[in-house]
Amino acid sequence: MVRVPSDYPCAKVAVLPTIVSCEVSMSKTNPEKKLPKIHSRKIVASSRFFKVESLDLEFSNGATREFERMAGSGRGAVMIVPVTSDNHFLLIREYAAGTHSYQLGFPKGLIDPGEKPIEAANRELQEEVGMKATTFSPLKPLAMAPTFFDAHMHVLIAENLTESSLEGDEPEPLEVVKWSFDNIDELLAKEDFCEARSVATLLLLERWRKNQ
Repeated sequence: MVRVPSDYPCAKVAVLPTIVSCEVSMSKTNPEKKLPKIHSRKIVASSRFFKVESLDLEFSNGATREFERMAGSGRGAVMIVPVTSDNHFLLIREYAAGTHSYQLGFPKGLIDPGEKPIEAANRELQEEVGMKATTFSPLKPLAMAPTFFDAHMHVLIAENLTESSLEGDEPEPLEVVKWSFDNIDELLAKEDFCEARSVATLLLLERWRKNQ
């Protein structure tokens, strides 16, 4: 567990990284597996929020391929599990543009430039839930569709909650839903609780509780 002070400075300006050439390297997860060599990379499409990057690759067996991926900021994101003192945790219900629906899940957000994951978690908690925490327990980091995204999400348990709000960028107030640990099966059965990272986080949460 990590205890943090109550206030954090939060930068608000996002800076996109400059694309540079990459050299062949070894896989971080399997040191004996050589990664494909990137001969070139370029942005082939972009919008206000997304950039699509094309990679010319050569694999260790000589095969060549062109892959496309979403070019990330490299900052990562956080997902927070606010745990209350009365055997409950907090969820939010917010609009999901991809499915044009309201979805139930854990609070989450991007890490701002200069922030550490715990700082980002405490900021997002105040923006989305109206609470802050003094104790954080990091769980297993998650990756979202690593074939197409270089995006990592830090999952943190937040405890010792007190009321505290910060202004966020949500277009409407988020609905905060308090859920009992005794009703996890009911949560998994809900149609609007289907976002993969929230489901994975719920399973990590149960394992965390068993080890307390």
